[in-house]
Amino acid sequence: MVDVQGLVERAGPALLRPVSTPEGTGGVGDVVIAEPSESCGAATSDVVLGVGLTHERQAVELLRECGERDAAAVLLKPPLSTSSTVAVEARRHGLALIEVRDGTAWAQLVWLLRAALADGEGAGDSPDRGGSAGLGDLFRLADAVAEVVDAPVTIEDAHSQVLAYSARQDLTDPARVSTIMGRRQPEDVLAKFRARGTFRQLTKGSSAIYVPEQPDGTLPRLVVPIRMGGELLGSMWAVVTGEVSERRASAFADTAALVALQLLRRRMLTDSERQRSARLVRLVLEGAEGWRAAANELAVRAEPHRVVAIDVRAGDGTDEGHRLAMWEWITRGIGHRPLVTESGGVLYAVVPDRPGSGGWPALREALLAHIRELDADTPRPLVAAGTSVPVAELPTSRLRADEVLTLLRGGTVDGEVAVHEDLWHLLVLTRMAGAAGDAGISALGPLHVLREHDRNRGTDYLDTLYAWLRHPGDPRAAGAELRVHPNTFRYRMKRISQLVEADLDDVEVRSALLVQLLSERWNPHG
Repeated sequence: MVDVQGLVERAGPALLRPVSTPEGTGGVGDVVIAEPSESCGAATSDVVLGVGLTHERQAVELLRECGERDAAAVLLKPPLSTSSTVAVEARRHGLALIEVRDGTAWAQLVWLLRAALADGEGAGDSPDRGGSAGLGDLFRLADAVAEVVDAPVTIEDAHSQVLAYSARQDLTDPARVSTIMGRRQPEDVLAKFRARGTFRQLTKGSSAIYVPEQPDGTLPRLVVPIRMGGELLGSMWAVVTGEVSERRASAFADTAALVALQLLRRRMLTDSERQRSARLVRLVLEGAEGWRAAANELAVRAEPHRVVAIDVRAGDGTDEGHRLAMWEWITRGIGHRPLVTESGGVLYAVVPDRPGSGGWPALREALLAHIRELDADTPRPLVAAGTSVPVAELPTSRLRADEVLTLLRGGTVDGEVAVHEDLWHLLVLTRMAGAAGDAGISALGPLHVLREHDRNRGTDYLDTLYAWLRHPGDPRAAGAELRVHPNTFRYRMKRISQLVEADLDDVEVRSALLVQLLSERWNPHG
């Protein structure tokens, strides 16, 4: 049985931080959500989440109630978790006080904690709900989502097939019972929701949709689309008793990204053919032993191919979901399906370098069109194409794709799609700068003066000099690059000439300075 400390360790320091933990805490019973002005409903050894608490007084009252009920721990977000008054109250009642890091979604935390408890007990779900132990279990996730919205929930795919459902389905209506029994929404029920425009709304937005009670007695629904990477993967349906508060509806909608990730993982794990293909593609790209046999099994033709590296960085913890969604989109095919694998968080596609269906030009156009269609909230993937090579040299094409991807990530190249051959001049400079950095050239010459001035005075003279070297004799273009007025740029250059002793009219001096500045940008920690 998992104790409080073990539960915190399983969630990880990125989500939870122990503020105070009494010695000898026993096993945790359950995870309970407490909200302001509501009884927490905790039992002995439960872990209680203080959702929506904003005042110190509310936190103290919750701790007092949890202490009377012999709960194990209370989880709060800052600033309540850092309050000395709250900490004293927790110690008085022998409760563990755990801080939930800012930015952590309560829905995600409920699911993770419940999954950790279930794994610690080694218990599977009820046989009648078809569950199996493990973090990927959609049924446990449905239970966690139901806790958030405080209503029984179904998780359905894009065709209204039921993938999982929560407990408490006895509190619903005949339409929900028929949905659970038939593993999909009945046609007559679907027709009613279509007539109300519910499915049209699902295809457009990402927020929760409220569907009022219907004349035949069908209870109200709160519906949330499950979307990732621009694709509608399915939806969640909660049977509610009436209008739901905006805060609870928003929390319900926030769970969609987590459910989308699990749907994509589930799809990936059950697609044995795709997993086998990905393993073989990795062999070919690494040039490892058996790569020829792998290429033959993949039916890779003896013609030039390119390796295309695709990087999706969401920056909000959903990188994996967006990457899996992109994989799903690519392998649905542009003509002949590209061969795709993943390594180090990057997708690699192997495509023939020829026009027509299935070739690199077709994939490039499809990717550009796909990127243009993504909504503003969906991260843009970065697409880097390596050189066109014979099949035996695909590892080289992959290295070239990685090289271009580095330029895209660093902002050296504008846009989201780039090809190795189009960037030869930048690659010459960056390779040269990388080698120069290894040779320790940054200590030579006058740049250390500007570097120290920028550091101590908050100026931007290194960037100014770099822009001047890139746009010699054109203060307007250089100023535009720095987003300053040309006169401001001219003033900066005058100050630079006063600070350093360097003949900026000498082409060799300019070349040496450019290599040094490129070296710092290419290898800032070198």
